[in-house]
Amino acid sequence: MTHKRLITAGGFFLAGLLVVTVAGCMTVGPDYAVPVASVPSAWNSKTGVDVTRTAGADSASLSRWWAVFNDPVLSELVERSRTNNVDVHQAAARLRQARAQRAWALADRMPTVAASGSASRSRGSEETGGGSTSTIYANALDASWELDLFGGKKREIEVAEATLQASENALRDVLVSLVAEVALNYVDYRSYQTRLEITETNLAAQAETYALTCWRQQANLVTQLDVDQARMSLEQTRAALPTMRTGRDQAEHQIATLLGLAPGSVTSLLAGRHAVPVASGEIAVGVPAEALRRRPDVRQAERKLAAQTAQIGVAEAERYPDLSLSGSIGLESLTGGHLYTAGARTAQGAAKAGWTLFDGGRIRQKVAVQTALQEEKLGAYEAAILTALKDVEDALVAYANELERRGALRDAENAGKSAFQLARAKYESGLIDFQTVLDTQKSLLTVQNTLASSDAEVTADLIRLYKALGGGWDPQVRESETTSEKQ
Repeated sequence: MTHKRLITAGGFFLAGLLVVTVAGCMTVGPDYAVPVASVPSAWNSKTGVDVTRTAGADSASLSRWWAVFNDPVLSELVERSRTNNVDVHQAAARLRQARAQRAWALADRMPTVAASGSASRSRGSEETGGGSTSTIYANALDASWELDLFGGKKREIEVAEATLQASENALRDVLVSLVAEVALNYVDYRSYQTRLEITETNLAAQAETYALTCWRQQANLVTQLDVDQARMSLEQTRAALPTMRTGRDQAEHQIATLLGLAPGSVTSLLAGRHAVPVASGEIAVGVPAEALRRRPDVRQAERKLAAQTAQIGVAEAERYPDLSLSGSIGLESLTGGHLYTAGARTAQGAAKAGWTLFDGGRIRQKVAVQTALQEEKLGAYEAAILTALKDVEDALVAYANELERRGALRDAENAGKSAFQLARAKYESGLIDFQTVLDTQKSLLTVQNTLASSDAEVTADLIRLYKALGGGWDPQVRESETTSEKQ
């Protein structure tokens, strides 16, 4: 009889395996397919600068675009931020969570097997029984398995896998934004340094002009009005210095924060005056389809859509019957010495099936909710595509027009320097009044500061272009692997 029970339990699981093989061909819910997006074949922006737009953007260059500036300090700041930034650590933690959830979903399809052992001793009542004492020894191996008849668990795995991939792209998106922010703040820092140097140089020139005016007033060649005007211009220029120092120091503090450090921690690294970094070489932006494939935010939105599509199948599976199998084989004996004999063997098996016949429409509404959420995720994906296209178009326009603006400002600076030298020489000769000198000096300072800002803005616009193209991460490296190695 014991052997028959064992055969029955084994046959029960074989029957269950057959059911899984047959029913496994059926998976409820919609099968996901990547939506076909309407993407232009070329960029729309019409600019007058030489920007390569149709050549394929080099993936390796985009992944480390900051190297085109040939600035060792910038490169070090970027590398340190990628390792120490707080937002990166948080995104990596969310990625590890998604990876564990996928492993959990995979494990949930497998049978559960547990082993147990026990020994019990009991004594009956002499009033109601014989007052005998008995001991029972037992070992057992229990197994249970919920069969995935209609693919609900398969859809759960699809959800977990797509969610993991979305988390990978979320981390990549953090990296893209991070390296751009580090570079932009570094450009701000160097820009303020340059503008401070320009202002200090002009302050020295204005101090000379003020001294010259004082000498001429003492010689009764000019009036006190000229002296006061020279002093006013001098102090106005001096008043601009604290504001620029504030901007410079705040940029430094922001860089430290992006590196996961306290303000003041990167002062030594930024020490010394350096010009705003300038890119060398041609810019290859590729075609719109390439940018969309590379943008982590677009990839993330598409993976979220895939996960939500699978969620419909998870909800749909609740409409169908479920079946679970359980079984146990073990040993029982009244004495420890006979526990591992053939006569001590026990076995049992069971099957449980369930099917919701009426729930007031709860499952149907749950499916409707998941379907509506899928439509929402589809809208988010389409919006991400439009945003990505707009970001690149905006960056192209801004970069090209700022280049043109910078060229005009350089011509204005050259003319301003010549005008100031000529005005000062004529003033010293008494041919013009002092107001003309002041006007040309102020105009020159304004143009020089504007040109310095334009130099920084050209580089900043290029950085925004690299960001819009999704540069800053390596497509050959799977984030789920790199983050696990770093832990």
